[in-house]
Amino acid sequence: MTEGKRPVTLKVILIGNSGVGKSSFMNRYVNHRFTNMYRSTVGTDFLSKTVSIDGDTVTLQMWDTAGTERFQSLGTPLYRGANCCILVFDVTSRASFSALEGWRKEFLIQAEPEDPAGFPFIVLGNKTDLSDREVSGRQARQWCEEIGAEYFEGSAKDDHNVEEPFLRAARGGLQQYKKHTLENTGHFQITCKQPRETRNTCEC
Repeated sequence: MTEGKRPVTLKVILIGNSGVGKSSFMNRYVNHRFTNMYRSTVGTDFLSKTVSIDGDTVTLQMWDTAGTERFQSLGTPLYRGANCCILVFDVTSRASFSALEGWRKEFLIQAEPEDPAGFPFIVLGNKTDLSDREVSGRQARQWCEEIGAEYFEGSAKDDHNVEEPFLRAARGGLQQYKKHTLENTGHFQITCKQPRETRNTCEC
């Protein structure tokens, strides 16, 4: 099996305020189901799905974090080792959008990625099926341009544009994985030369 064909497991973190639909989006993507009966996630929720990205077999481990303050202490062990982060907000809630910058900064502090400036973020606006929208697509895209993130919006309820954000997260995470794996496993040789004047007297 060639190097590029080995299965890769990627860790994708979904963060954002409580009630924005992180669990709904994950369950729609993985299980193709939607329900209005979701309860707020307590701690974390975890789902996985295997996809093919540019010829590579990738298993996405998707972690939905609780969006309430009292569970943010889980962030440090949970965020570390993440290959991509999806910032989720509700397009009908300006407050949930405004909170994304805080969530992003907290993630970078706790996850400590090797390359913070180049770490892949996906911004996802959920609940486009609702009419009382408070955050425009233009406003969201402008912020994403400022932070270097990709923007998607859709509806878990209507099953609209659900797959693409996760595929882009997988692609961005895979690029990070390959980059840092190559950096950390590169072969290099260290040569140590003994000083000339001690070469004949060293008894170690």
